[in-house]
Amino acid sequence: MKRKILQVLFVVSCLIACKKEVKQNTSTSKTALTLKYAKGFEVKIENGVKKLLVNAPFQNANKTFEFVISKDTNPKNKSANSIQVPIERMVVTSTTHIPMVELLNEQASIVGFPYSKYVSSKKTRQLIDDGKIVEIGKESSLNTEILLDLQPQLVVGYSVNSADKSLTTIEKSGIPVIYNGDWLEETPLGRAEWIKFFGVLYNKEKEADSIFKSIEKNYLEAKALVKNLKNKPTILSGAIMNKDVWNLPAGESFVAQFLKDANLNYLWQNTEGKGSLSLSFESVFDKGAAANFWIAPGYFSSKEQMLKNNEIYKEFNAFKNDEIYTPSTKKGATGGIIFYELAPTRPDLVLKDLIKITNPELLPDYKLTFFEKMK
Repeated sequence: MKRKILQVLFVVSCLIACKKEVKQNTSTSKTALTLKYAKGFEVKIENGVKKLLVNAPFQNANKTFEFVISKDTNPKNKSANSIQVPIERMVVTSTTHIPMVELLNEQASIVGFPYSKYVSSKKTRQLIDDGKIVEIGKESSLNTEILLDLQPQLVVGYSVNSADKSLTTIEKSGIPVIYNGDWLEETPLGRAEWIKFFGVLYNKEKEADSIFKSIEKNYLEAKALVKNLKNKPTILSGAIMNKDVWNLPAGESFVAQFLKDANLNYLWQNTEGKGSLSLSFESVFDKGAAANFWIAPGYFSSKEQMLKNNEIYKEFNAFKNDEIYTPSTKKGATGGIIFYELAPTRPDLVLKDLIKITNPELLPDYKLTFFEKMK
């Protein structure tokens, strides 16, 4: 009997020890930010430490970039991957970053920007004109000396395929660099949700969430407005950009998703790929000559410009019927195209534009934000 009791006690003690060991070896981790559409970043709290993780900073990235978010302003406690919030001095490198910063009312925190002539926003444009935002480079070349002199707390970078060499230099100097990969999101609302990324940096998570919910609500309401329409206008897009090759959005692309949500019959909606298709002129003409609307004909801004490039454009019904719409004619004061800057942040307005163009009776009081009928 005594032996059996000892055996039972031994088993119980082993189970208790195992439970303690599991508890000791399990680090506490929880999601600190709810994301419904964005996949490229996340915010977690691990063992009481808040972390911002960027999963897809550029194409073919093979690692996650991790940053500790801290409110501790003591420089002695600062590590290489820590970001002290709220940010008060920041450099951003893409015009798409600016509308999100402005919606959080933090444009005054931007101290440097490259190729600033492309900035269209009136608020930020005024800061540039007043000398409060310094030019830190032209096109793809950053002036690291000027940037370092500005002593920003953070640089929000942008890169297509790999870490930018200039930004790597900045990083080595002790200034944190975090890549914004919003452009890699596969859905319009996924891109817009990156405002929550900036919400973390400015310690304005609640404000960012509220702003995004408003954009999401507007988008989903517009989508619902056309959901049950039986008549779906046919859509042609793109143009001849090199010799006889016609470039247009692939069926799984960001642009095709907009057209799908507008309940339109995009003629290449069933093709594979998230980028663009390169097709022969003949194949596009055979399929798209009778299309009802021509949305975003490459970089052309007038019908005359199109005909100078190739007279065959006049054979398309959309050209004959004056149903070509382009975003390239609406520009800021210094020539930046508003669509490229603002559209990723306001997909609800892009969707409303498409509905207004193709089913204007559904939005009688709405005026086009980005697109304009080509003259």
